[in-house]
Amino acid sequence: MSGRSLPHLLRPRWSSLGAAVLAAVLWFGSAAPGAAQALQGLQSGDSPLEINADDGIEWRRDQQVYIARGNALAVRGNISVYADEMTAHYRQAKENGTEVDKIDVVGNVRIVSPTETVYGDRGAYDVINGVLVLVGEDLRLIGENDTITARDSLEYWEKKQMAVARGNAEAVREDKRIKADVLTAYFEPGADDSLELKRIEAFGNVRIITPQEYAQGDHGMYYVARELATLDGAVKITREDNQLNGEYAEVNLKTGISRILAGPPGSTKGGKVRGLLVPKRKPGPGGDS
Repeated sequence: MSGRSLPHLLRPRWSSLGAAVLAAVLWFGSAAPGAAQALQGLQSGDSPLEINADDGIEWRRDQQVYIARGNALAVRGNISVYADEMTAHYRQAKENGTEVDKIDVVGNVRIVSPTETVYGDRGAYDVINGVLVLVGEDLRLIGENDTITARDSLEYWEKKQMAVARGNAEAVREDKRIKADVLTAYFEPGADDSLELKRIEAFGNVRIITPQEYAQGDHGMYYVARELATLDGAVKITREDNQLNGEYAEVNLKTGISRILAGPPGSTKGGKVRGLLVPKRKPGPGGDS
């Protein structure tokens, strides 16, 4: 590699930074095998972290930090982290040696796995609590089939196995999309100790958009394996000129069948479901519709 390098910098407990690359990936389908393998590249706890930088690496012993400047690159397994500047904060380990407890990245941040890339202007990874936060003007995650964007932050909470996109969050796959103030993706252990995306919860100004319909509500949940979305709170479903209103809806993105109810199944909520159905007019004698 070009520039100066500091190979095998410490042996940090940097166990799930790569999981941020999976945050809300494949929200319309199961996590791809390649994505799961990419995550496992960072979960090998004894693997060393290698940092390289064009403009050198500064060691501040009293402050217990390493600062890499100029096209800084950190590599562990098959995960690469790029930034203009990268600061690794370390501390004395209980046993001999040191361990990284926080990593800051600033400027043109890019986290790359074999199947996904996530972008931000700056970010921080709290190694102790297992929380990664990326912020900036152009927050986005690009996968093989999916794109996730957010205005305020992209986060990954390792211990909760949860990813969060905040602020005008949007997830897109092909011609389907979900928008909300906040999107939260939940993962569960799958085969070969990989993490699989199980569901996405949407909060505030929730909108589900397909070529055939537009559904909105206050709160939503998307179940990945079933390709089923539920909405509750001032629900509206619009298809062409027709509209259904209620308090709860089920939208099957696989079959294209939607149901709207006065409340969730089993609830005692009252109220009525309202519909506005506009028939298509036949052309008049002069061809006017």
